[in-house]
Amino acid sequence: MTRGFRLTAATGLHKGDRPYQQDQVLVLSHPRALGCVLGVIADGMGGRSGGRKASDQVLMTARQLFTRYRPEHDDASALLRQLLDEAHTVIKLTALSSEQEPHSTLAAFLVNPKGDCTWIHAGDSRLYHFHRGRLVQRTRDHSYVQVLIDRGELTEDQANVHPQGNILLGCLGMTTTPPPVETHFIPQLEPGDLLLACSDGLWHYFSAEEMGAVLAMQTPRIAVEMLLAEARRRARGTGDNLSLVVLKVEPLPAAEAAAAPAVGL
Repeated sequence: MTRGFRLTAATGLHKGDRPYQQDQVLVLSHPRALGCVLGVIADGMGGRSGGRKASDQVLMTARQLFTRYRPEHDDASALLRQLLDEAHTVIKLTALSSEQEPHSTLAAFLVNPKGDCTWIHAGDSRLYHFHRGRLVQRTRDHSYVQVLIDRGELTEDQANVHPQGNILLGCLGMTTTPPPVETHFIPQLEPGDLLLACSDGLWHYFSAEEMGAVLAMQTPRIAVEMLLAEARRRARGTGDNLSLVVLKVEPLPAAEAAAAPAVGL
């Protein structure tokens, strides 16, 4: 990361109005590389135990691979692809041994010490890149309603209330179709940049403009609390599991910047 900046992060997790929690969320600082951070969202599907097993497998795989990652030598895109492939394989094996049908989405970003960022996703958990509250980039859902949007048959607002809005065309654990592999690269994060990874239980209730405004004005921890509370209010007793990771790039105060190089999470 460029001299004089720091990363701050927060996570949020809530079961919503579901009887059990199938989402999982993770943010990790690298054990040996200052300023290297991994964030992961996994939205499990497949019944109470099946969905949770799937999202647990995603996080377990992420921890194992990130511990071995060497940012000065290894390729971030390759690591994230390995995370997707290995978690997909393990989830399919879990299905064979447990006679369940576990599946999971994946939304993960990896920030390297020099400030570049790579992300990957599969399913309808999303990644957003904001700069000072304005949307720069977001992922495209691997869902049936996204295909209808792409065809011009639905608007985003119509897709949010479509009765088949929960049908995914690609995710981890599917037996007939491999998960989609879509990565995005940000060459250099800058002060004012924000990364948000979240499940559909959260983004369903907000426009990108609404989320960007909250994230820009608040610390990551307060922003997470506000978004969770407002999503719960808007759900009116029908909310899904919610999960999110927020990572914010901030300039150091002048005195700290003079005394310190790059500062990590």
